[in-house]
Amino acid sequence: MFFAHRAAYPSYRCKGRDDRFTLSNDQFKVDGKHIHVPKLGRVRMRESLRFPGHIVSACISRTADHWYVSITVDTLEERFPLPSENQGAVGIDLGVNNLATLSTGEVFKGPKALRQALTRQRRLSRSLSRKQKGSRNRMKARRKLARQCARTANIRSNGLHEITTNIARRFRTIGIEDLHVKGMLKNRCLSRAISDMSFGEFRRQLTYKAAWRGGQVVVADRWYPSSKTCSGCGFKLDTLGLGQRQWSCEACGATHDRDINAAINLRNMAVSSTVSACGGEGAGLARERRVKPAPVKQELNGKA
Repeated sequence: MFFAHRAAYPSYRCKGRDDRFTLSNDQFKVDGKHIHVPKLGRVRMRESLRFPGHIVSACISRTADHWYVSITVDTLEERFPLPSENQGAVGIDLGVNNLATLSTGEVFKGPKALRQALTRQRRLSRSLSRKQKGSRNRMKARRKLARQCARTANIRSNGLHEITTNIARRFRTIGIEDLHVKGMLKNRCLSRAISDMSFGEFRRQLTYKAAWRGGQVVVADRWYPSSKTCSGCGFKLDTLGLGQRQWSCEACGATHDRDINAAINLRNMAVSSTVSACGGEGAGLARERRVKPAPVKQELNGKA
């Protein structure tokens, strides 16, 4: 993440805050639904290892009060999902009210996990602040808040996986915009809603899932005017307010929905930027993202 310029410089881990450690393949042993960990013994896992092959390493980490083990396996053969169902293209416009609007007219609302759990999370946070530091009641309150935050993150991650899998399974060429999320978070009125949508995680999941199925994600330039350009005739508006959800083209008279029009423009951009059947490349304000293949991992929830 750091070398891809998507995260800050890594910092040292702190005991009790970021508990995780890595074991090489000669330090542990997997036996069915159990794993043998040094100084801990035989620990039961929720499921057995799904991938046959040579076990490379295992990373054991803690989230809230749950422990997880992620086992890296060097498989004998590459196991990728089936290719996309069709060779079609689609454009995706990301937003706050609706997470993703497709050029086909489909709308995905998004999980909005933080918005639904904000009342309970605030109450648990106030309860933690009232406890005396170093007391057992403060430790209990801290665990409750950690479990609530982990549950919110899991709901958000599950919703994003469902949406990105649906899109990558159906379409081969996907056009998406390059959002400046760090700059968008400076808007104090929308920063919480933008963070709850998790645009960066959506794009990351969509990129590697499309590559698994033989597709590609074409990223438009950050300054590409997808919302202000008429998808019918190409006329470009000078200004378009954030609250203006519909507008009419002065050249052809067509009425556009802001999100659907942007998604159609992103689809046209993705199609024009891909390599044609005759070997030439179309012109377009886009750049293709390539995903570096990674070892197959399986995350398991272990119980002591």
